[in-house]
Amino acid sequence: MRREAVIVRLWRARAGTANERAYADHFRRNVLPQLEAIPGFRGATLLRAARGDEVELVVLTRWRSMDAIRAFAGEEVERAVVEPEAAAALVDYDLAVSHYEIVEETRHGVDKPPRRG
Repeated sequence: MRREAVIVRLWRARAGTANERAYADHFRRNVLPQLEAIPGFRGATLLRAARGDEVELVVLTRWRSMDAIRAFAGEEVERAVVEPEAAAALVDYDLAVSHYEIVEETRHGVDKPPRRG
């Protein structure tokens, strides 16, 4: 049985350590509700890594299809969607995104409990 394809959309940005919380708050308050309203949206992950006096942020969104991504990003699916409030919290951000199809994924302990001996 073939499982449904999932596409990951990857975007990177950098924030000053003082504004890291501002972007995370914007992401939770504005971006997630918008994404959750789109049919074909399958989830999102916001990652952070300290890089000296800045923080690198990586946003991974998961989608059922490129058509679902177009419902969010428009026809130019490789163009990043960055709202003014988000841009104001960032030092720099990528203008383009990358898309990857998930080939294999495991989430031990998330979907089901680990087996007991």
